[in-house]
Amino acid sequence: MRNERDKGIRESPERRRKKMSVLSSCSSIFGVAMAAAPPQMERRGNGVIVCSSRPQKKATAHHRKSRPRKSQPWDINRKPTVYAPLPPLPSDWTLVVSAADASSDEAVAVTPSA
Repeated sequence: MRNERDKGIRESPERRRKKMSVLSSCSSIFGVAMAAAPPQMERRGNGVIVCSSRPQKKATAHHRKSRPRKSQPWDINRKPTVYAPLPPLPSDWTLVVSAADASSDEAVAVTPSA
């Protein structure tokens, strides 16, 4: 049986029917409902698991699906926060901007003057 699973050989429908008949006869004799074991998981070439009863999403897909969404009108229509402008630099500090940094607003260096 182990070698059949390794080779990817599937169980015959007749053998499956015999298993189910044994289970149903056991349940009728003992009066207890018995469940059959789930079929073996199979893999396709693209890495998708087939016959999984509760497949789980991978991390990024899960986070994208379960991220918090704005559903209330007050939250959807909310404008960005407006902050007060920064106070001017103290007199002993000098703003230094190089020519390469002048093109981008991100890189600004502030150094104290000696």
